[in-house]
Amino acid sequence: MEKIKYNIKSAAFFGLFALIISCSDDFVDVASEDENSEDFFNSEEDYQSALIGAYDLLQSTYLNVMLGEIASDNTLAGGESASDTPGIQEIDDMIHTPVNAQLRDIWSWMYAGVNRTNYIMEFQDKTDFAGKEEVIGQTRFLRAYYYFELVKWFGDVPLAIDRRILFGEETGIDRSSKEDVYALIEEDLQFAADNLPVTQPETGRITQGAARALLGKVFLFQDKFTEAANVLDQVVGGPYDLVTDYNSIFEQEGENNIESVFEVQYTDEEGAGFGCLQCSEGNVAVGFNGIRNYSGPQFDSGFSFNIPTQEVVNTFEAGDIRLDVAILDIDAWAAAQGATFSTGFEHTGYFNRKYIARQGDLNTGDANLTNPNNYRAIRFADVLLMAAEAHNRKSPSNDGQALAYLNRVRTRAELPDVTATGTALTDAIYQERRVELVGEGHHFFDLVRTGRAATEIDGFVVGKHELFPIPLIEIQLAGNRWEQNPGY
Repeated sequence: MEKIKYNIKSAAFFGLFALIISCSDDFVDVASEDENSEDFFNSEEDYQSALIGAYDLLQSTYLNVMLGEIASDNTLAGGESASDTPGIQEIDDMIHTPVNAQLRDIWSWMYAGVNRTNYIMEFQDKTDFAGKEEVIGQTRFLRAYYYFELVKWFGDVPLAIDRRILFGEETGIDRSSKEDVYALIEEDLQFAADNLPVTQPETGRITQGAARALLGKVFLFQDKFTEAANVLDQVVGGPYDLVTDYNSIFEQEGENNIESVFEVQYTDEEGAGFGCLQCSEGNVAVGFNGIRNYSGPQFDSGFSFNIPTQEVVNTFEAGDIRLDVAILDIDAWAAAQGATFSTGFEHTGYFNRKYIARQGDLNTGDANLTNPNNYRAIRFADVLLMAAEAHNRKSPSNDGQALAYLNRVRTRAELPDVTATGTALTDAIYQERRVELVGEGHHFFDLVRTGRAATEIDGFVVGKHELFPIPLIEIQLAGNRWEQNPGY
């Protein structure tokens, strides 16, 4: 089966999306008004090329994933020293400010994705061809994905619909309420679910199940539990299942398996430099997460960021087979394998085993920037646990269905069934989400949306840290017309 590649080979097409977001103070990446539909969107090939360009920004979400762990109580920033990448250290310590390079990257890169999808939507009626609804369905899923990241991180954000934000227009755009942003996300995902196939001939392209799963998650983030349960039940009834061999999920042979509802595709092609991390076709987080100065079997070296805590290790129940897949105990491994390594800042003895480099990974450029390990953005286990939570928390609740979904995940982990109901079941589902999805970037946002962050994260301030600050430069570029998020 052919696998979709996000990188764009055509220099002429790439010129339409000149990537300026990391090299200047411009608002987002834009195409000039001269590069319009007269010379483009005249064929299906043009639309498909633009769609690949919209997929491309998914690869930059490695940063969202990594910081989603570091901001939570699952991991520490790590790195070489306390001054290694200050923006990451600040987020770990909950002392981040509106001047933070990593938050600026998330803002810029997600808006780059929004602008690329809106470029297609702006000219969606230019040319007709068979299967166009599916192209628009994929486009609208991607727009929803990027806007969902923005609303999760920043709350109220500027909302552009079916049109690009062109250079200079940012001074006249207001922030829209998160309710309006969520409304567009829901519309986009429902359209995608109605117009996408159950399976795709090209691996990595968005399916009906991916659209429904993300829609269910969006409902869950808004406490729309009945709506979430209804749509997630449809995903559970689809073509997905839990992988029998849990050890295989995060290895190369485990990519795009039956448990994969949506994966961000990475390759080892076309290296990138540290001046343009979002240009990499590889999963940059894998290099950041890796073992410092490692020498030994199976794994490769990295920069020792995103270090799991002893607390999260202790959260696993005795006998849980997921622990050794999720967390690498480097001291035990080194003793057994004769490996050597050095320790970095905040060393705990643990590494995020799901996303660290393996020997044998092909890398054509810098091995730390071109790792081909896909990000499993939505797994079927995640869908089951979201559905369990939705059924448990809706009114009236359906704890029987919630238990069935929860215990399906626990059975795979070789753990006994949970029998609790009510709030005790809610807590059990929260616990299961943490251990099943550790290292995958979800935990901070789970804590925030369920009101548990202040009791779990050191330094978390209620009324402030539920959101991250709008980057100061963006407020200035908008003519200081935007209010900063509370507390910043």
